[in-house]
Amino acid sequence: MSKKLIRFDWAMKKLLRHKANFDILEGFLSELLRFDVTIESILESEGNKQDEYDKYNRVDILVKSQNGELMLVEVQNDSEVDYFQRMLYGVSKLVTEYIKEGELYGTIKKIYSINIVYFGLGQGKDYVYEYRGEFVGLHTNDILLPTILQNQSYKAEKISDIFPKYYLLKVNNFDKVAEDTLDEWVYFLKNSEVKDNFKAKGLDKAIEKLRYENLTNEEKKMYDRSQENRRIEMSVEYTAKIEAEHGRDIKIAKKAIKKGFDNETIADLTDLTIEHIEQLRSEMK
Repeated sequence: MSKKLIRFDWAMKKLLRHKANFDILEGFLSELLRFDVTIESILESEGNKQDEYDKYNRVDILVKSQNGELMLVEVQNDSEVDYFQRMLYGVSKLVTEYIKEGELYGTIKKIYSINIVYFGLGQGKDYVYEYRGEFVGLHTNDILLPTILQNQSYKAEKISDIFPKYYLLKVNNFDKVAEDTLDEWVYFLKNSEVKDNFKAKGLDKAIEKLRYENLTNEEKKMYDRSQENRRIEMSVEYTAKIEAEHGRDIKIAKKAIKKGFDNETIADLTDLTIEHIEQLRSEMK
């Protein structure tokens, strides 16, 4: 058995900002980062601002953990070719926004950038990627390490412990049975569903608090509207794609007709039917 829940991005926008629901986000972050995360507060983030159409193609939430680390969780539905650069910009912006003028650079806390995307981003078959940046010697290939003082001051065993850390969850690449607790979270992110045997941190709270039936009538209307908007957008995008492909087929068919190709060959080169090709021949006479 499994339980159908509301979408995670909508919950981030409307429900997970409340302290009573921190345990859901804490569970997800703990499973992904592989250490227990306790949220101190939710800070303001750009994606939580309402836009004219109240769409949910992009939503983010900025978490401050109990030890002062910043965790930016972002969900993106629509494809963006420059998304990697936006990840970089988002972290850079956090660095400058959350250090006060005159403070020492050493006060900058660790930043985690967690990106949940529902489109093809980069090339790779995995569904969870972790960025591990290190300074490597060009000639000796040795990894630059912090000094003893830096280690003691900032609890950094590696240089990468000082710099931002990126996680990328390519949700659409997940197409198997959940094999561990992180997989259970990815399964939920993809299907908005939690199976009875799932044990991942926070999912029990998600089942308790993210049920559609738990929403108020007004929240249900808002959620239904957001899902309908998304379905309309997906339909428009699909229609535009099909029309573009059909237009290309027409161009290919017309060129092939002019070059004397027979109908069967043109049908093999395109998705057009023999009848449609015959109609094009008639129109071109």
